[in-house]
Amino acid sequence: MLLVTGVSGALGSLVAARLAGRDDVVLGTRAGLPGTRRVDFDAPETLPEAFAGADTLLLVSAGYGEDDTVVARHEAAISAAERAGVRHLVYTSLSGDGDHLTYALAHRWTERRIQRSTTLDWTILRNGLYAEFLTWIAAPDAENRITGPLGEGRLAAVAREDLADVAVAVATAPAAHRGRVYELVGERPLGGADLAAALGATYAPGTLADARAAVAASGAVPFQVPMLASTYSAISHGFLDGTGVESDLRALLGGREPLDALDVFVKAVREG
Repeated sequence: MLLVTGVSGALGSLVAARLAGRDDVVLGTRAGLPGTRRVDFDAPETLPEAFAGADTLLLVSAGYGEDDTVVARHEAAISAAERAGVRHLVYTSLSGDGDHLTYALAHRWTERRIQRSTTLDWTILRNGLYAEFLTWIAAPDAENRITGPLGEGRLAAVAREDLADVAVAVATAPAAHRGRVYELVGERPLGGADLAAALGATYAPGTLADARAAVAASGAVPFQVPMLASTYSAISHGFLDGTGVESDLRALLGGREPLDALDVFVKAVREG
C-alpha cells in the first residue's frame, strides 16, 4: 500500500488527483478530511495508526516554517515510518542548486536523515521552484510593471503538474528508483524580461531592500521575509538558472516534453 502525505497542499493535491480511485493508495491530511487518514506531524501520536499497513510512503515536505519546526515534523514522520515497517520512502526535496536559499537546510537535513536509515529504501525527488511560484514573486503590479528584484538572473522553473506526474511514477514503482537522488528542474530558464514580454508588461526590477520591506509590510510571518529575500537574491545572482544541473525531469516523464514554464506562469497570472 502507498500512503501519500500532504494531499491538501498544492503538490499533494495534484498527486492525489492522479491516484484517485486506487484501492492500493491511502491519502493523508493533517485534518483527517473525509476519505483520508489523519497524518499530523505535529502530533506524532497520530502517526502509528496513520502509517499502519503502508509499504511505501510518499513524504511530501511538511511545509515552510522555522528550521526546527520542519525538522521536527520530518523526524516524526521518518521515525514513524521506520517503526511501522514502511519499506520505501520517497521524499519531495529541494533542487541541488537551491542551497543558497534560507529554506534549504531542513530539506538537506531530511535527506541525510532518510539516507542514514537502516531499514528504509529511499528515493529523493529534488524539485525545482514551481513556475506557479513566479506569480508570487514576479506578477505585474497595478501599473503593469514587474518589479521583483530578479536582476538579469533566470530561474529554471518547473510546472507543478510535471512534478506531480514524476512523484506518482516513482512512488507507484519505487523499486526501480531505489537509492536515487533525482534533480527536477526546468529546461528553459526564465528571467524577468521574459516574464514581462509574455504578459505585455514592463520589467523594472527594484532592489532587494525594497522587496524585503514590501514582504515585511504584507503581513508575512517573520521566517517568510528572509525566505523570499533569499529567493530573489539566488535568482538574481545566477544560482537557480539550472547551470550545471543535469535534470532528470524529461526522463522521469517517460520522455515527453515538460510543460512550458512560461506558459504555466502566464496562465496562472491571468487566472488570478
